[in-house]
Amino acid sequence: MTRSKGEVCEVSFIDEKKVSSVRKKMSSEITIQHLAETFKVLGDPTRTKIIFALSQAELCVCDIASLLSATKSAVSHQLRILRNMKLVKYRKDGRMAFYSLDDDHIRNLFDEGLRHVKGD
Repeated sequence: MTRSKGEVCEVSFIDEKKVSSVRKKMSSEITIQHLAETFKVLGDPTRTKIIFALSQAELCVCDIASLLSATKSAVSHQLRILRNMKLVKYRKDGRMAFYSLDDDHIRNLFDEGLRHVKGD
């Protein structure tokens, strides 16, 4: 990739005050790792579709499979990944399991990302 002159500093100067201020606010390595893993999980189009669907309504595996034209097995696999990352949760109602977003943070993260790519 070729860089234009405006993309890099032309002089070597470090603003120690700013660097120190940001360093103090920097999250821990483990927190940064978890955040990167969250974005990585959301980088899969099928999982993104599931998150979108669950941002609209609580759904069971059969509902999601029908919506995505996928097998229940494939959807269950993706839901397991999303559950392990604490992005979705489920509740049992008899023999049925209904999925929803884990919390409003996930909804907000997804909504902001969607607004960003749509240019809203």
